[in-house]
Amino acid sequence: MHPADHLRGTKSDKLKGRKIVLGVTGSIAAVECVKLCRELIRNGADVHVVMSRDAHAIIHPWALEFASGNPVTTEIDGRVQHVSFCGDVPDKADLLLVAPATANTISKMACGIDDTPVTTFAATAIGTGIPVMVVPAMHYSMMAHKIVLENIERLKQLGVRFLQPKVEESKAKMPSIDYIVSSAISLIGKRDLVGEKVLVIAGATEEPIDDIRVITNRSSGETGVELARAAYERGAKVDLWMGRCEAEIPEYLDTTRFSSFADLARLSKAIKHDIVLFPAAVSDYSSTKAVGKIPSDKDSLTIVLKRNPKLIDRMKGRFVVGFKAQVRMQDEDLVKESMELLKRSKCSLVIANCVENVKKGMTRVIVVTKDGTTEELEGTKYEVADRIIDRVARMVG
Repeated sequence: MHPADHLRGTKSDKLKGRKIVLGVTGSIAAVECVKLCRELIRNGADVHVVMSRDAHAIIHPWALEFASGNPVTTEIDGRVQHVSFCGDVPDKADLLLVAPATANTISKMACGIDDTPVTTFAATAIGTGIPVMVVPAMHYSMMAHKIVLENIERLKQLGVRFLQPKVEESKAKMPSIDYIVSSAISLIGKRDLVGEKVLVIAGATEEPIDDIRVITNRSSGETGVELARAAYERGAKVDLWMGRCEAEIPEYLDTTRFSSFADLARLSKAIKHDIVLFPAAVSDYSSTKAVGKIPSDKDSLTIVLKRNPKLIDRMKGRFVVGFKAQVRMQDEDLVKESMELLKRSKCSLVIANCVENVKKGMTRVIVVTKDGTTEELEGTKYEVADRIIDRVARMVG
């Protein structure tokens, strides 16, 4: 067994049974392709690499043969690899992923030129109708060239999907591997939320006491990020509204930040989404903010808190998922409180948990439906979020 096979599916099975051809061209970003190969494999994919001649000067084909566990195509020979992988054949690839893609390769693809192994694969895949995803990486002046931009638009009109590069230091850099892999999953994964507009509201509110101090809670926002990621990977159009958080927010999620209860209440008036998931830890109470800074030499300080209305009760959307957090409560009581939330609100589903069962990256929750059916989910937040979205997709579908 090749060492790559030991990694297959260790993170998820979201790409299980999917054959991905990774086209590598002569950008310095090609050095990231070993990691990219491995992450695709960790999500279950079978990866086959094709390289342009210029890519050989950046990374050796042996490195990518080791990373993928499959022979690397460096030239088209009597095996007609472009046809066997991307032609109209029974065992064709599910995706051609060109990463990194140089300005030269993009322009050749747009003009139907196939004078490198990668562009030959691209011409065949586009002709066959196989999904093609391109990840540009070049100096920004090349990316900004009018003809290159026109060629990108031309390829988009042919159905080719482009990922947004990370622009910094005058370069259009290849985005994170997380972005590339999640986008590949969204293109050839389950795709059971395509056409749905999904809103995830997450993180903690901060209620100001004065111009410096706030009252907040311990929510990390991690579950919300994973729910948004899972919905994105199902093909949904995802918006993430995030309060204070500790979790890193992926660059591919359209994110709006809020701070206080009042901020979120104003935002919520504009909800026009099909599916709303509301794991945010919203403050139940707010104070009247003092102007400036309250003096720090007082022996004691009284803060009057006024109760806030429950925003979950006002949520609009065809399918609303509420979240209920408690402390040291038995499961049956947690379910009972969840049923009360289902009765008074427009929620179709409630996800309940006790905070002592939540750790960094890990969680245990109970899924409660209106008919009293329950399901316990436990594992990494990545896994649990995906199973929640599974349930949502089935119920919406």
